[in-house]
Amino acid sequence: MHDDLIHTLQARFGRHMHRHPGWTWDSVLARLALHPASLAVLQQMEDTGGEPDVIGHASDKGAVAFCDCSAESPLGRRSLCFDAAALSARKANKPTGSAMAMAQAMGIELLTQAQYRQLQELEPFDRKTSSWIATPTSIRALGGALFCDRRYEQVFVYHNGAESYYAGRGFRGMLRI
Repeated sequence: MHDDLIHTLQARFGRHMHRHPGWTWDSVLARLALHPASLAVLQQMEDTGGEPDVIGHASDKGAVAFCDCSAESPLGRRSLCFDAAALSARKANKPTGSAMAMAQAMGIELLTQAQYRQLQELEPFDRKTSSWIATPTSIRALGGALFCDRRYEQVFVYHNGAESYYAGRGFRGMLRI
């Protein structure tokens, strides 16, 4: 079942070596073998249009970080408000769900602002879409949430009401293995 996924990940890894200097496919494959449950998470990332790829080391010793590297915010994760509280606060025209709940169900984390900026250093992403990012509790407590995109060759961080949702806004996630 996971053979197709492994083949897809290996091919993507080979096409985008600039995303993961210092990593070899054999070292990534060894890490995946130590954590076979991670393949189900990566499959969900792939199935929702995220095109996960290795973007470097995670903070843990020897851990690898996979991130959504689709050119635009993953298609299968758009039109979502920020979190469950925002979803329940919405009275009319509710979206089908929230970014935080979907990320949690998938087993991934929304990118932080710093992680999003690091991703953008690898290559341009979100030139037509935007992506919710992890939001500080102080901002969320006031009803807001943060999202990012890339326009005019710059990375921008914006705010919106957490209950808002747009067809062109989704979220990117990270899996540390």
